[in-house]
Amino acid sequence: MVRSDWVPQNVDISVPSAARAYDFMLGGAHNFAVDREVARKINALMPGSRAAARVNRAFLGRAVRFMAERGIRQFLDIGSGIPTVANVHEVAHSVAPECRVVYVDKDPIAVAHSELILADEDRADIVRADMRDVDGILNSPQVRGLLDFDQPVGLLMLLMLHWLRDEWGPAELVARYRDALPDGSYLAVSHASDDHVGTQLRNADRAMGDSGSADRITPREHSAILAMLDGFDLVEPGLVGAGEWRPTGPGDISDMPDMNMLLYVAVGRVRR
Repeated sequence: MVRSDWVPQNVDISVPSAARAYDFMLGGAHNFAVDREVARKINALMPGSRAAARVNRAFLGRAVRFMAERGIRQFLDIGSGIPTVANVHEVAHSVAPECRVVYVDKDPIAVAHSELILADEDRADIVRADMRDVDGILNSPQVRGLLDFDQPVGLLMLLMLHWLRDEWGPAELVARYRDALPDGSYLAVSHASDDHVGTQLRNADRAMGDSGSADRITPREHSAILAMLDGFDLVEPGLVGAGEWRPTGPGDISDMPDMNMLLYVAVGRVRR
């Protein structure tokens, strides 16, 4: 197996990664044969999953733009993944060039490639960390150097909370981040649900596990995801399918109705 020069030496490229499989689904180039194989299996078991990835990415752009247009000038993207087109700093800078962004991911390839992209960008940086390390992230040199927690922050947790098992306390984790956010801050989330495609989603998740990956999801119903957003005033239309959150054109929606509902999404303002 050929190892590309952008791959850190400590990465086992024989085991698929959810981040790299997602990169492939979005049409990215930073993935390997094992990632493409499992992504194709997932798409066969849950037809339209590539469209769902695109719908999620489109939601990211709309959420960032929404926040920036309401005065948010700094963003913390937890679980940013492998950079592709329309990254958070690119979308934010299209509204206000002075916006500052800190990305966070635990995947070494995502971090390595982000470092390359951000090498000449003085208003964006990347932290390698697990999202559960709240103190480590918030006190990292990158966050402290770029973000001012006396001013509102746009916090992004897209495709992240469903990787947390119930026993890890996902709602409590969100609350810890919420309590660190200053007044006027926003949170954007997307979370996989089995409300509409339960069997297909479980089969796709099983395929990921059978491939040797440790990345497994815990899909949740609408009410459970809503409970995680306690302390936030959700902007209209609330917690809805990704294709239903303020779409602006056909690129924001899949022509497969279930794929518009695979992910519940929301944007909320910190309630004080």
